[in-house]
Amino acid sequence: MATESLGAQVFVESPTTGVVPRASLSEGAPLLKETVVSRVICVSNQKGGVGKTTTAINLAASLAASERKTLLIDLDPQGNAGSGVGLTPDKMRGTVYEALAATKSLRELIHSTELRYLDVVPSTAALIGAEIELVTVERREYRLRQALGAVTDLYDYILIDCPPSLGLLTLNALTAADSVIIPLQCEYYALEGLSQLLRTIELVKQGLNPALATEGILLTMFDGRANIAHQVAKEVREHFPNLVFGAVIPRNVRLSESPSFGRPVLLYDIKSKGCESYLALGNEIIRREQKRLQTQTSVA
Repeated sequence: MATESLGAQVFVESPTTGVVPRASLSEGAPLLKETVVSRVICVSNQKGGVGKTTTAINLAASLAASERKTLLIDLDPQGNAGSGVGLTPDKMRGTVYEALAATKSLRELIHSTELRYLDVVPSTAALIGAEIELVTVERREYRLRQALGAVTDLYDYILIDCPPSLGLLTLNALTAADSVIIPLQCEYYALEGLSQLLRTIELVKQGLNPALATEGILLTMFDGRANIAHQVAKEVREHFPNLVFGAVIPRNVRLSESPSFGRPVLLYDIKSKGCESYLALGNEIIRREQKRLQTQTSVA
């Protein structure tokens, strides 16, 4: 799949749907184009299998499709965010491990993707050793934040895919981020561990990053046929009425297939429900950012 610009309109070409206007990818939710400032968002949940990496990849692709320069940083030693955007080990010129070890600048580790506005900094299993190596390093929680200083002026959005734990790597992400997105699976044990993560966020705010905010809770793997999915969604919205995103990510075959092809769902099947949902999420985040900027301007 490829993108091309024809005048002021950007088109996306898909092998399954042909060429369509980018703004029509999510009907009823046209992609917004106003300028935003650079923002660092990490995607975190210590529970595995909740759609964390899927969210990081496809949200990054959706923001890039709206012509926001976006950098995806893979901070998970499993390396799935890099492979999910088509980066294979033989194409890697370095990984985020080298930035944390301060042996290379983050700028040297940036890799391009099929999407013009999306870049990625990959990881490998070598990142597992970083937590051990950084234990004795002074200000070890700030390593990623310091590394990001070399690239924040290059991007509108920087998304960080965190590992499924609350260890030193996740702590680095929380210390470096402006906000956190928490993917929450719409199943029985969905709320298990959420309170622990929210407490960790508060501790980081108190000690390491006072500006850290919760961007929102994202309901994922929603199956409209299951009563439990509706019950969980209702309960989460009642407990956190101001934190839950309006966009809901469904269980979707095309969404689960796309990583095996090394592509975000946007480049795999732009008419799938999964693609529409992540485009809606991208629009929601951009609107929130614009609202924050308007508020700041009014106060000023």
